[in-house]
Amino acid sequence: MTSRVYRLHSTLELPLEDAYDFFEDPDLPPEIADVEITRRNNTLIVSAVAKDDSMSKYTPTAQLKASVTENRVYEEDPDEMGPPGAASTGSSGGGPQWGALEEEEEEIESELVEYACFKGDRETVLQNTALQYAMFEVLCEVAKVAEKGTLTAIASVDEQLEAVRIVDGEERPASINVVEDPTDEDEEDGVNWRDNEFIS
Repeated sequence: MTSRVYRLHSTLELPLEDAYDFFEDPDLPPEIADVEITRRNNTLIVSAVAKDDSMSKYTPTAQLKASVTENRVYEEDPDEMGPPGAASTGSSGGGPQWGALEEEEEEIESELVEYACFKGDRETVLQNTALQYAMFEVLCEVAKVAEKGTLTAIASVDEQLEAVRIVDGEERPASINVVEDPTDEDEEDGVNWRDNEFIS
């Protein structure tokens, strides 16, 4: 059985801590014995370790690549602090109201949280051909635990095309549309730059 991933686009984001927790004990496809996680600066690389010993150690196995970014997370959403004008903002009266300012700062507590962002097309997020489809299955499991983002893909399984769409952790219906490429129609009417006598 040869399964391949032809098209893939991902906008998945999850806290880095959750990503590490997920890869601590993932449910791996039978072709993958384990995964190795490497962090290089702001890049997280999750590489497949093949179960098949006959695979050459010089054959690069599929890997998932995520960028690591910091996002500010608020304990309580500042947009949901109550209706406008409900709280005193310190604008009434003649002088500054230091107590009101301190109180407002206390209400909006936040912290910086590192996120693993599996974002981009296939070549950016899912690299190398060996064990590619098995590692794609792992990425689908990541998509199901991701806080936000979308994973869409077209894969070939047992010579059948399958569409995959996972949005904010939930699998959604997906279909494949075949469309005509407009560039093929005008090919004969265009300039043949290779055989043009005016270009040396």
